[in-house]
Amino acid sequence: MEKIKVAIVGYGNIGRYSLEAVEAAPDMECVGVVRRSGSAEGFPELAAYNVVSDIRELGKVDVAILATPSRKVKENAEKYLAMGINTVDSFDIHTDICALRADLDPLAKANGAVSIISAGWDPGSDSIVRALMQGLAPKGVTYTNFGPGRSMGHSVAAKSIPGVKDALSVTIPIGTGLHRRMVYVELEEGADFAAVDAAIHADPYFSHDETHVTQVDCVDDLNDVGHGVNLVRKGVSGKTHNQHFEFDMSINNPALTGQVLVMVARAAVRQRPGCYTMIEIPVIDMLAGDRETLIRSLV
Repeated sequence: MEKIKVAIVGYGNIGRYSLEAVEAAPDMECVGVVRRSGSAEGFPELAAYNVVSDIRELGKVDVAILATPSRKVKENAEKYLAMGINTVDSFDIHTDICALRADLDPLAKANGAVSIISAGWDPGSDSIVRALMQGLAPKGVTYTNFGPGRSMGHSVAAKSIPGVKDALSVTIPIGTGLHRRMVYVELEEGADFAAVDAAIHADPYFSHDETHVTQVDCVDDLNDVGHGVNLVRKGVSGKTHNQHFEFDMSINNPALTGQVLVMVARAAVRQRPGCYTMIEIPVIDMLAGDRETLIRSLV
């Protein structure tokens, strides 16, 4: 069977781990990496790949993995969907997911392409767990408790603030779905910490949570890409109360995000044109292998 041809757009942490997940996938091949510079300089592991600034230089591409910051996802998805290339991304601004889906769906359909959005571990694979829990106990409450660990999206958002040289945002679970954001910033020379602090607090990534900003000499001395989540639902199955479900994991954040992106890249070539979130896609479509064999082994 012909392998799925994947291009990786962007090559930060998520791009690097996405490439490793593609390399490990038996049904995929990476046909190249798209970077603004069009160069592999500084990344010896890319020597075996075509590194370009324009995806059209790669020939046939079945799926583009958008390993870009969330705020760049829409413009990149629109560009590649207009070319008829399927896209997957890990857009993680929860409040904007439905709007992004509504914007990309008609474009994907018009060009015979598929877009799967918000395909990280949260939103993404955790969304599937939350959906399953809600099905098991339709009446009840679910709490999603992140961390403690490094939030990539929040760290990127803090780093984008003018005057910030580097940033680390650590999510601390308070419980019952509430979180504290501990943000450590390394400033550019001459930057005003008070202005940076105010800008971070005003950013939508942080404005809804308790946030503490601390200036440090070197963010890299603090950096740890570990993260985790604890999902809890207490509710009612039928008319029976006190049902309790719990899901817990401790992970390397970008590595799991890259793996989820590769899962949904596989699923993208199996869907009808349109824009989807992960809870709309059959889980079996995300797995490598023969469908009948998977059913026998997993059911």
